Amino acid sequence: MQRTGRNQNGYAGEALDVPRFYREFAAAAQGNGWMEDVFLHADGIRLVAWHRASTRRRRRVYISAGIHGDEPAGPLALLKLFVDYRWPDDTELVVCPLLNPTGASLNRRENRDGLDLNRQYLNPRSAEVLAHIGWLKGQGRFDMALCLHEDWEAQGFYLYELNPDRLPGIATKVIESVATVCPIDLSPLIDGREAEAGIIRPPDDPRLRPEWPEAFYLFTQHTRLSYTFETPSDFAMSARTDALATAVSTALDFGR
Repeated sequence: MQRTGRNQNGYAGEALDVPRFYREFAAAAQGNGWMEDVFLHADGIRLVAWHRASTRRRRRVYISAGIHGDEPAGPLALLKLFVDYRWPDDTELVVCPLLNPTGASLNRRENRDGLDLNRQYLNPRSAEVLAHIGWLKGQGRFDMALCLHEDWEAQGFYLYELNPDRLPGIATKVIESVATVCPIDLSPLIDGREAEAGIIRPPDDPRLRPEWPEAFYLFTQHTRLSYTFETPSDFAMSARTDALATAVSTALDFGR
């Protein structure tokens, strides 16, 4: 599998058709028993979560995508799962499929005001993150959080794991599964951090960081097990969406 070579000094690939995405996602969700929860609808911004209850709940999982507008494979992977995947019956799910719709419409990382939403979760200023945090405060605890991302510089798929309590993790299993559909970034240093076999386990305390991504907020407030999946955005869209969809389904199927 070859890189496209499109991305130089940033993402230059396909953009997400936001209105079409919302229509198709809602149709897939409503046809399979998901409940919609709109937590921001103002000034041209609409943020929505989808909830799926479980009659025999064993765990509760949060999934998000699209907080960077130039990372369309995450929302598209969730759409693919909503259409094709058989969600586990013992898992309550809360899914935010597109957290930065204005950035996605512009095909850029930041929102329309030039703010990187994924650096706002310690000192929020944007309407999107303020609304998201306010909504999350009413959601309680999750057993696991999955955040879907892309990296235009990556040589392959990789992931971050936040798991200080050494809970049973899914990192190695996810890497093994994704390797069947997408190359794994085996670099010893990824994004300036030490990595092993495509897995980054940051040693520093998130509370000491001056800016928080969504994953840090989730980790400090809502869960003790958090994963960020990063697919290589210089590869074909089909490989990128397959990689993230496989990562999510593997994480949910583990121990099923």
